[in-house]
Amino acid sequence: MPIERIQPKGLTVPPGYSHVVKAGNLVFVAGQVAMDSSGTLIGWNDIETQADQVYENLRIALSSVGADFSKLVKTTTYMTRPEDIEGYRRSRAKNISSDLPTSTLILVSGLANPDFLIEIEAVATLG
Repeated sequence: MPIERIQPKGLTVPPGYSHVVKAGNLVFVAGQVAMDSSGTLIGWNDIETQADQVYENLRIALSSVGADFSKLVKTTTYMTRPEDIEGYRRSRAKNISSDLPTSTLILVSGLANPDFLIEIEAVATLG
């Protein structure tokens, strides 16, 4: 099974890892945060705006292999503040309205940048 490592245009170039790895019909998307293509944080201290940017980044990552949210099979969401869960859920409902994947939500004490409120990683299938 060939493995393809992809750095999609429209996402920042990460130090030391690939945003997307395609292994056969499986697609693994690295944790996405609320940064635009220039590396600017979008939605400082605003969970819904940050989550919307994260979903936009996931959309870009999936489209690099010809997939969309309907191909998601699993997401793992990391958040730093429990009071932000409802805002995250509003954003998820706007962005993924059907074909819901399995999902895990984990509260953590912090992410790579203290201004990040949310990070989402995903697995999709092309089959």
